[in-house]
This record gives sequence, C-alpha cells and structure tokens, in this order.
Amino acid sequence: MTGRLCLARQRGAALLMAMLTVTLVATFAAASLWQQWRSVEVETAERARVQSSWVLTGALDWARLILREDVRPGSSASVDHLGEPWAVPLQESRLSSFLAADRDHVGDPNDDVDAFLSGQITDMQSRLNITNLVDGAKISEVSFNAFSRLFEQLNLPPQELSLMAENMVLAAQATAATGSATDAGGSGATGATGATGPLVPQRADQLGWLGLSPITVAALQPFVTVIASRTPVNLNTASVEVLQASIPGIGRSDAQRLVTARARNPFRTVADAKAQLTQDAVQLSDSEHSVTSRFFEVEGRLRTGANIVVERSMVQRDGINVKTVWRERTAATPAAALAAVR
Repeated sequence: MTGRLCLARQRGAALLMAMLTVTLVATFAAASLWQQWRSVEVETAERARVQSSWVLTGALDWARLILREDVRPGSSASVDHLGEPWAVPLQESRLSSFLAADRDHVGDPNDDVDAFLSGQITDMQSRLNITNLVDGAKISEVSFNAFSRLFEQLNLPPQELSLMAENMVLAAQATAATGSATDAGGSGATGATGATGPLVPQRADQLGWLGLSPITVAALQPFVTVIASRTPVNLNTASVEVLQASIPGIGRSDAQRLVTARARNPFRTVADAKAQLTQDAVQLSDSEHSVTSRFFEVEGRLRTGANIVVERSMVQRDGINVKTVWRERTAATPAAALAAVR
C-alpha cells in the first residue's frame, strides 16, 4: 500500500513538473514571438517613415520647381494670381499613377498598401503678416488699423489685438537683444542686456504665445501669417476679408468687386486695382499692397492605408531661387485629412 502511494506521488510530481515545463516553454515562446513581432512593427514603421519622408521631400521639390518656372525668364507670368498653375491644388491621386516602376502593381483595386498623394500651394502674402505690427520699437499704426478692421469683421475682442501687438513688440525686442548678446559673446536674451519677452511665433497656430485665446487663434488662422520680414498684401490672391482689412475706407461690396474684377483680368499693377474702386479717397500704398509674392506655403499629404502624414513648408522665392524657410511634419487622422482635401 505504501509503495503504491509513493508511486502515485511520484507520478503527480512528474505531471506537475511536465506542466511547469510546458508553461515555461510557452511563456518563452510567446515572449520570443512578441519580440519578433515588435521588431517587425518597428522596422515596418521606420521603413514607412523613411519612404514618406522621401515622397514628401520629392513633393516639396516639385512645388519649388513649379514656383521657379513661374518666374523663369521668358515666362508670360509677370504677376502672381490664382489662375496660375501653382494655385491649382493636387487632388488625392494614387502615387503609382506618377511612378510606373511596377506595371503589375499599377491599378490593382485590391491593394491596401498603395500610397495616395495630395497637396496645395498657398500664397502667404494673401494674408496679413503679424510681423507688420512692429515698426522699429513701436506698434505700426497702419498695420494695427488693418488688424483692427479684421478683428471687427470676425467679431473678435479688440483687447486681444492690443495685447497681441504689445507682446509682438516685446518679442521682437527680446529677439533683437538675444542677437546682440550673442554677437557680443552673451548667452541669450537675459545675458548682456537683461531683456526678456514672449517668444516670436513662427506660424499662425502659435499666436497663443502672444496672449490670444484658442478661439481667436482658430478664427485668425485663415487670414494671417507669420513671416520674418515685412510683406505687402497681394491684391491678386487675398480673400475678401483680407482686402477689406488691408485697404482703409472700403466695404465688403468693394472688396468683392476687386475679387470679381481680378478673376476676369488679374491686376498687373497696384494702380489697376485702384481703378476698380469708386472712392477717390481710397489710397493703395506700394509698401502695403502688391501684385506679386515671394512667400508661399507648400502642403503635402501622403496616405498609406490608415496612416496619413502631412508636411507643411514655408518657401521663399527670390527670382528663380526658391529656398525652404521651415518645414514641419505631423500625423493626421483620416477624418482631418479628408476635411482638408475637401
């Protein structure tokens, strides 16, 4: 009886050891598979990132080429307007329609990993430039009045405009002090001069740095921009709201008349735009208005399956030289990208 009991115990211990062994093997196998899956996912994501980077860089180079060809000697275009090739947005298109590297791959409706490219070029001088608010060490009265008219159209609080203008002057002074301290061997805005101030925004979505509320920032974004140097408003590309704000003494109907007139015949000079206005007292200044542009924003969107990458770049065109001022790349949700395309 005792022998049988010992044999049963030995069998139970052996079974338990076998179960523990199987559990450990399964655990190690699962951990190994997870590590392998994680490595594959990381490699796939890195490959997709690199491929997206190359495609969007190519799209930016393509946009720069279009802008360069627009002013190349011999081109018929002497002004910048919304009827030019650069102003036509690229609707979402299958990337394989541009590249015929794999003929068996093109046009396969069951392919879920194909890439789709879309984008557009926007004239940044069709908007009011925040930098224009600063005139030396004070607020520019002309630009402040233009922004006041824009705030009035958008029903935005005027006290936020005053705060934005004051903070923009302080930010410009702090930036100038930083440059002076650096040139003199200092370490920053609080180095040799002790100057402090808000940061100068680089893009319109950063205007909250100047004290604006998120609601005000969202309302202003389609009509304002941030360019490091003072820029005039392009009368051929500006919206009705920007035209009404930048030209003192005109109403919405006059601004709409300018938009209608330039759609038929783009303005070749600022005087051509002035001729469309009935008020003799209205003055258009060459320092505040133009019919050409130097700064453009290039937006490219690449969709691969459920992943969407959006890249925005500011480019500066001086003659046939087009250089990139800044670039930013973000991931977008499918709903946001679809809304942007529409």
